[in-house]
Amino acid sequence: MKKFSIVIAGGGSTYTPEIILMLLDNLHRFPISQIKLYDNDYERQKIIADACEIIVREQAPDIRFLATTDPKEAFTEIDFCMAHIRVGKYEMRDHDEKIPLKYGIVGQETCGPGGIAYGLRSITGVIELIDYMEQYSPDAWMLNYSNPAAIVAEAVRKVRPHSKVLNICDMPIDIEERMAKIVGLESRKDLVVRYYGLNHFGWWCDIRDHEGRDLMPKIKEYVKENGYNLEPIGKEPRMNDPDWLHTYRFARQVWETDPSLLPTTYLKYYLFPDHVAADSDPSYTRVDMIRDGREKWVFEECRRIKEAGTAAHTTLEIGVHASFIVDLARAIAFNTHERMLLIVENKGAISNLPSTAMVEIPCIVGSAGPEPMVIGEIPWFQKGLIEQQLAVEKLAVEAYFEHSYQKLWQSLILSKTMKDADVAKALLDDLIAANKDFWPELH
Repeated sequence: MKKFSIVIAGGGSTYTPEIILMLLDNLHRFPISQIKLYDNDYERQKIIADACEIIVREQAPDIRFLATTDPKEAFTEIDFCMAHIRVGKYEMRDHDEKIPLKYGIVGQETCGPGGIAYGLRSITGVIELIDYMEQYSPDAWMLNYSNPAAIVAEAVRKVRPHSKVLNICDMPIDIEERMAKIVGLESRKDLVVRYYGLNHFGWWCDIRDHEGRDLMPKIKEYVKENGYNLEPIGKEPRMNDPDWLHTYRFARQVWETDPSLLPTTYLKYYLFPDHVAADSDPSYTRVDMIRDGREKWVFEECRRIKEAGTAAHTTLEIGVHASFIVDLARAIAFNTHERMLLIVENKGAISNLPSTAMVEIPCIVGSAGPEPMVIGEIPWFQKGLIEQQLAVEKLAVEAYFEHSYQKLWQSLILSKTMKDADVAKALLDDLIAANKDFWPELH
């Protein structure tokens, strides 16, 4: 069986160790000859890479391991690029979350003004990775889960329409794992789902088991009382994170806006923005929680592994929620025709949305890429919300490539998280000042 060469772009991410642990745990399904880490921040990546090299050496010594900041070295002779970059790192996320809150607007890294700001930074980085991959390994595929996926996917559609890039998100995966537990099944793979929307902006319209039994009524009954909150269902850190637990519980209120479907948790930022903003501490946002929690823990543990010279008894854990990455790579590599949720160009799959919308829907994935499944016509409520958010994303991407201040202002005005147009303008000016080293100059 062929063994595959992989580069993980964003090698300095705190999620890199768990992705490597997940890959190593799945070698029987997806054999690997080489793992490379690539990042433009040498010092940050080195801490992660030193620990990952020990982990790989102890678990699979036949796999070649390399960490580099050289694009040619990273992208030469690879089969897959797994991309999870954060342009501007947490320093810029700090601005994404806190500048909007100064105006009483949702401060969130993928939704609202913060998501737009992050998206414009991410476009540059992801396009750069695509170009490296196509220059040095033109037959390779990119599995992109860099945020905010909707804006990134729209930018790639616009300027690299023929690139071998698959855009995917773990949030629906996480919620489907919860749905499986709610109905007493072992795994999300025991579910057959129909879902539609934009990334971080969608709904489940049908959920069945493999025998065809309708599971929606039982899940709805649970969500009506509990949201997606459960007793701990695994070791994933977010299971015990108070902020996440509140988000899972709040799905009750989101579900009430249309009890015929089941919503993604991120809709709370768009449908209840005043509640979210009022419930936020402008001086201590999600990024501060991560710095004090996950960021500190992962880097301390990586340093400990390096000093000890062994990963025995490590507290680092397999990224179970990231197993979809292996499923996606296997679908391409072995033509498995797995059914997965991907972000793809609509092209009529949702008949009453624009053809060029980058929608998140089930696809059958094989060696030729994704084949989107037909959803058909969607209800007015969802259509109206999606078209408004779609306009936000398209205007933001057009603003990036056209260097248009006007279009970016319009993008912010249209967001359901936004208040008045003059607030959007003042907020935008602050974001421009904060992002001057990352965004194109706007006119």
